[in-house]
Amino acid sequence: MSGDEDRVEMNGRNGQTQVGATAKSVAEHASTLTRLEIELALLELKRKAAAFGFGVGTAAAAIMWVFFAVALALGTAVVALDLVVDLWLAFLIVTGAVLVLAAVFALLARAGFRNAAPPVPERAIEQAKLTTSAFKS
Repeated sequence: MSGDEDRVEMNGRNGQTQVGATAKSVAEHASTLTRLEIELALLELKRKAAAFGFGVGTAAAAIMWVFFAVALALGTAVVALDLVVDLWLAFLIVTGAVLVLAAVFALLARAGFRNAAPPVPERAIEQAKLTTSAFKS
């Protein structure tokens, strides 16, 4: 072999070595970047979960206070009716009104559950079928 052939052969191997080292470096950086992105996503999810937990807790406290306010309002209604009718009748009237209100909410809830069933994304499935048929043709 002449000196030029040795140089070409060495440059070829050296170039392959550099490409291999560069590819290894890119793969390591991509792996590190992916790991950091996952870590960032987990930290973000933890922060959002903590905020959601705080929201749930404060909403529960608000619901509790609304419950007490409604109970006090019903007591006030009984006392106000007691000025007009006997106490037992005032309690009976307020109890009947609360039961009617509960029945109305129960019927509304039942209608809502019927509209939600079955829990299948029908429009999304229809669109997926249309997209699949479009790709096939």
